[in-house]
Amino acid sequence: MGKTKIGSMLAILLVPFMMLFAGMGTTASADDNSLQKIKDAGVLKVATSPDYPPFEFRATINGKSEDVGMDIEVAKQIAKDLGVKLKIMNMDFGSTLVAVQTGKVDMAITGVNPTEERRQSVDFSDIYYNGGQSFLIQKKDAKKYKSAKALHGAKIGTQTGSLQQTLSKKYFSDSTLSSMEKTPNLVFALKSGKLDAVGVETPVAATYVENNKDLAMVNAGYTLDKNETGAAVAFAKGSDSLAAAVNKSIAKIQKHHLTDDYLKTAAKYMKDNTKDTSMMHYWKYFYNGFLNTTLIAVVAVIFGILLGILLVLMKLSAWKVLSWPATAYIEIVRGTPMMVQVLLVYFGLGAIINLPALLAGIIAVALNSAAYVAEIIRGGINSLDKGQKEAAQSIGLNKVDTMRFVILPQAFKNIWPSLGNEFISVVKESSIVSIIGVSDLIYQLNVVRADTYRAVAPIVVVMVIYFLMTFTLTRLLNHFERKMNHD
Repeated sequence: MGKTKIGSMLAILLVPFMMLFAGMGTTASADDNSLQKIKDAGVLKVATSPDYPPFEFRATINGKSEDVGMDIEVAKQIAKDLGVKLKIMNMDFGSTLVAVQTGKVDMAITGVNPTEERRQSVDFSDIYYNGGQSFLIQKKDAKKYKSAKALHGAKIGTQTGSLQQTLSKKYFSDSTLSSMEKTPNLVFALKSGKLDAVGVETPVAATYVENNKDLAMVNAGYTLDKNETGAAVAFAKGSDSLAAAVNKSIAKIQKHHLTDDYLKTAAKYMKDNTKDTSMMHYWKYFYNGFLNTTLIAVVAVIFGILLGILLVLMKLSAWKVLSWPATAYIEIVRGTPMMVQVLLVYFGLGAIINLPALLAGIIAVALNSAAYVAEIIRGGINSLDKGQKEAAQSIGLNKVDTMRFVILPQAFKNIWPSLGNEFISVVKESSIVSIIGVSDLIYQLNVVRADTYRAVAPIVVVMVIYFLMTFTLTRLLNHFERKMNHD
């Protein structure tokens, strides 16, 4: 599998800095204790991205959403053989290998291909599954595209940065090639006639065909190196003892052909998922996403305002030892994408302090919001007439009391609409935390799309939820604005 997600390249580029920030190195010590550490902890932490059935996805079991799929079964077998508990840590695929490198997890099981390029950053186990490559096509075009050879000159889509993208460039250079970040988007483009074929792994193609009566598949016919195109487990560099133990489990899996059983189990869960693909059936997913999105936005804004006040007071200070750091912080945060900041907090700071994904997301969003709030407050303070300060001083108020009782209250009244806009922006922009596995609305959107094979309906539901959130918030903010103006 060569799947990738938004931010994967940024994540890889950040790894050296994250390692330096965490005081870590990419090279393991001479004394490899990777296996012993897991046994001492009694827990095997595994990173995965549950939006790619049948390898990894989510299903409702006894009313509870759980990770299932072939890769999850492989992880369970490894944990069982090691005699430890299994802890699955969900995140965006582009973050899984970074999580391995920075020590957030012990291994990544995401059906990832052990290419030479990836071997420069992480170590891999033996191949535990090789499913081959195929193309998804519309069933009505089955006679037209009886084999992959007929696709030369056609419109072919693949996932951005994937193995399939590399192969299509090599074998179908005479075709019109395009790529997207998400496989469901590619399938929707195929079904809507924007693409003639979509390159995916054979098990993925078979899954879509089984659950979509309008689709068919043809073998890609590639000549492949199985050592680079099969699925393997990823470890941090130098984790020889852990890799050896995992390879023993993989040998057992292959000897008893357990991947066949794992795929049958995955097929059962997929069939259960598609019995009822109505959005009401998945209301718990959207509800949980709504709760997490709301929590992130509210907490981030509260701490963002508090930190923003501190930053603006520092920036307006006559002491350069305070004003310079505040100015530098504001400029750096405003000059870099929030996605990079989320990755840095989770993998950089998280390598020193083991932060849960949700907490790391809240911290990153709050730190980002604080920089913008600081500038909003500064603008509000500067908009006040200088006579306000002089009047306060004339009645004996010191600088602190003047700022506290005279300047800030009036400034907040003036900037209330801007602060409201910032709150609304945080609600929407906090969706970026899904890349580290925070189950917000966007994360749940991708899970539902993967489970139901419906491309549009989940998007519409999430759009409506976001609209209702921001519309309600806007009305509430306007109410308080009118009240302040009346007062």
